[in-house]
Amino acid sequence: MNAMHPLAAQTRREFLTTTASGLGMMALGSMLTQEGLLVPASAAVEGQGSLAGDPLAARLPHFPARAKNCICIFMEGAPSQMDLFDPKPKLNELHGQPLPESMTKNVRFAFIKKETARLLGSPRTFSKHGECGMDFSDLLPHLATCADDLLMVRSMHTDQFNHHPGQLLLHSGRATFGLPTMGSWLNYGLGSESQNLPGYVVLTAGRGTSGGASLWQSGFLPSHYAGVLFRNQGEPVLNLQNPEGLPPELQRRGLDALMELNQARFDQFQDPEIRSRISAYELAFRMQSAAPELIDLRGESEQTLEMYGVNRKDMDVKASRAGGPGQYKSFASNCLVARRLVERGVRFVSIMHASWDHHSNLNPELAFNSGMADQPIAALIKDLKDRGLLDSTMVIWCSEFGRTPLGENRGGNPNVTGRDHHPFAFTMLMAGGGIKGGQTYGETDEIGWSITKDPVHINDFHATLLHLFGLDHLKLTHRFQGRDFRLTDVGGRVIPEWIA
Repeated sequence: MNAMHPLAAQTRREFLTTTASGLGMMALGSMLTQEGLLVPASAAVEGQGSLAGDPLAARLPHFPARAKNCICIFMEGAPSQMDLFDPKPKLNELHGQPLPESMTKNVRFAFIKKETARLLGSPRTFSKHGECGMDFSDLLPHLATCADDLLMVRSMHTDQFNHHPGQLLLHSGRATFGLPTMGSWLNYGLGSESQNLPGYVVLTAGRGTSGGASLWQSGFLPSHYAGVLFRNQGEPVLNLQNPEGLPPELQRRGLDALMELNQARFDQFQDPEIRSRISAYELAFRMQSAAPELIDLRGESEQTLEMYGVNRKDMDVKASRAGGPGQYKSFASNCLVARRLVERGVRFVSIMHASWDHHSNLNPELAFNSGMADQPIAALIKDLKDRGLLDSTMVIWCSEFGRTPLGENRGGNPNVTGRDHHPFAFTMLMAGGGIKGGQTYGETDEIGWSITKDPVHINDFHATLLHLFGLDHLKLTHRFQGRDFRLTDVGGRVIPEWIA
């Protein structure tokens, strides 16, 4: 009889094929991961199974990232690119003339009547700024001082010519309801470094976007990846604070009881929304102290408040699109709060302002909106740079499409002085987060109708954004209803010229 322990009596071959088989599987997993055939549990995947751990815990990217946070400033309604970023002297020369029928024959417009449409020149004065010589209109003097940090893309194009479909395409990659938005995809892939705030926060100003909450939804992803709407004054999130008379220790006991009930339900059904529910309860509990402090700007210096223009008064304008009084303060506060959010580790901040949909009254209303946005955005870029945050924080100025070089002509009314929707060519600005600043990318023709060099589809922008966050847009997928979905749908390409 052999008195030795059975494991001690094994041969080397038996040991490696039995007891040590786990080591072999670990080695195999490591090799497959290195070859890109297996994604590590900590990298760009949604955890499954147990409720243990934070579903928004930070995860490793596919490869080293340049960007950690993003502030996406969405100018809903579409600013006029030829009045702000893309000067067209030839358009001014041809002011009042019609386009050849061949150019408009198969084009859909929202309101323009093709038969009487005429080209509309711009009264704006353009000048070059920075060492790069980037063009800016006289409406954006502050933003022009950031020229050497900015990438100006003049050759954006989209598939949609109406607002809500265009907004869905910009934010979700397709003009379809029920899809995750950019912030949801980034948090799904990378999690968030913020412990006491959501990974995806939405700040709004103006009269509200036509797309509404569909522009910050999580779609088929668990709801803890959805954007959380914050207010920049008063209670940051409605009903966040406890009702009077409820002590924190009693609230904690209630949350623990809910946790036990939800855990039991999750163990039974494995529904990820139960996991999201618990995550939301716990996050709200932590936010009760973090969120009010976040929007309390009294701790900021007078110099910072002045730089952002928080206490500026609105420019006088008669317009229904302006969004009511106090827009200058609201937008400036949003930009400052956005900086405070990324300082606290929030992955994606969306600032939305509506509306830039200037079908009429273009010149005074564009001047109003530009005056509102110009100083705070420039201050945000400079402030991030001064604090050493711009290298890791991507700042984006974007819209769903552009405006036509043709003027509006509804009903033959001469007072309809604006521009229609234009999906064929428009401008986007980007800075920080690995973006190569001081360059103008892409070109349009002499009237701003078509792209003549380096076209960029919305999905190309998405692919490049994800790349700078260390994510391969082809690999960041989620299986839903038998199909692997991604932000870039079935297209998208990374644009290396944008990368520093």
